[in-house]
Amino acid sequence: NWSGSLVLASLTGALGSSFLYGYNLSVVNAPAGFIKKFYNETWERRYGFSVDESTLTLLWSITVSIFAIGGLVGAIIVTPIVKFFGRKCTLVLNNVFAVAAALLMSLALLAGSFEMLILGRVIMGVDAGISLSALPMYLSEISPKEIRGSLGQVTAIFICIGVFTGQVLGLPEIFGQESRWPFLFVAIIVPSLTQAVILPFLPESPRYLLLEKHNRTKAEKAFQRFLGKDDVSHEIEEVLAESRVQRNTKLVSIVQLLRTRAVRWQIVTVIVTMGCYQLCGLNAIWYYTNNIFSESGINRETIPYVTLSTGAVETLAAVFSGLVIERLGRRPLLIGGFGSMIVFFAVLTVSLTLQNTVHWLPYLSIFCILAIIASFCIGPGGIPFVLTGELFQQSQRPAAFMIAGTVNWLSNFAVGLLFPFIQAGLQTYCFLVFAGICFAGATYLFFVLPETKNKTFNEISQAFAKRNKVTLEMQEMNHYPGERKSSEGQESNFTSSVDNGETKKGIV
Repeated sequence: NWSGSLVLASLTGALGSSFLYGYNLSVVNAPAGFIKKFYNETWERRYGFSVDESTLTLLWSITVSIFAIGGLVGAIIVTPIVKFFGRKCTLVLNNVFAVAAALLMSLALLAGSFEMLILGRVIMGVDAGISLSALPMYLSEISPKEIRGSLGQVTAIFICIGVFTGQVLGLPEIFGQESRWPFLFVAIIVPSLTQAVILPFLPESPRYLLLEKHNRTKAEKAFQRFLGKDDVSHEIEEVLAESRVQRNTKLVSIVQLLRTRAVRWQIVTVIVTMGCYQLCGLNAIWYYTNNIFSESGINRETIPYVTLSTGAVETLAAVFSGLVIERLGRRPLLIGGFGSMIVFFAVLTVSLTLQNTVHWLPYLSIFCILAIIASFCIGPGGIPFVLTGELFQQSQRPAAFMIAGTVNWLSNFAVGLLFPFIQAGLQTYCFLVFAGICFAGATYLFFVLPETKNKTFNEISQAFAKRNKVTLEMQEMNHYPGERKSSEGQESNFTSSVDNGETKKGIV
């Protein structure tokens, strides 16, 4: 099932999308001290006096957190973009934001303008907001159902690789120096241009071509490229069986989707998984890492190299999840990931509280950090993106990703805004808050989420039908109100086509 075009599309799509998201999460950590010094020098040159500590902290907080505001903007505007340009073309055009942001951030020092760096972070956030919706949508629509989960995990794997790459390039031997930190931002151009050059030569989503553009010829060719075979009649039939009337319906808006009874629990499930994805405490773990490593006796000059272990564990866990997701399923990995995080958060709370009384407890804290990161990446780190692509029909998917993206970025911003206050008030007990969030997410998923592996989109809708208290017939009416036709009118009168001398029947 893994054709060359499918592999190339997933890797290239992720390189210029989720990789850059992960990279921009970690790239500001290493040069933080140098950037703050640049802010102070710029302020002093303009106004004749040094910036006070509180203003400097505010400027730095804005620089870091405004990335999430840009991401929210990207998530909001992605629906009309993917509708008009398609999934693949959206990913290609999105590189304009990435290149513009890279130039602004890398030239900020030369221009003596910290506003350029902040503006670049906003634009980079817009790029991330668009790509984290468009990429999972594209991957879910080009992959066979047998490997849809594995291919979807490419998003999470490349986020982890991006984080790790940012840590490596930020080492003092590479770009982690005062004169070199702008190169950390100009490096964004490399994966962005790579995607812009390669992706145009690969097909658009065949589901988008067939159900939204009504172009059977291009859809067949796209399926043939991605599946690596000539006879794709079964795949065409499966897509049309998913929803026979989609050739005559418009994309569902967010308001329409929220008012659709047939997808009520799917929407709640996406909101819960995306909310827990950001609120489960992984950002708090990154905040504590250096302090915990320092408490364990590791030399401060050595900490940046030891921190690489967190990025390595994150990447290996995401790869492992991609290898086993089609065997174990989405549900066990999600629930098991959150369950493991609960256990290790509890142990970490105890070890941090008592670490000054027992000499070996700081090492237990390090183990817990790595275990929490691994637990997150095995399940919660990537599967929410896969589920968002699986739980909704073709016409609903862009609106669903917009809802998921909005929840994702708002939760991201909330963590950045509220965590310092939570940490100041609860100290090491703050991790119990995140353990509670993980428990709530795992409990919800245990009782509500059905297994989706190896199921068509139509079968997944049927699995939710009983919980939504609708029949499959009512689901179709809810998806496409006022546009149902007779079975004869729903048939797509495709003509027979000939391939290698064999006639392929027209598809209903």
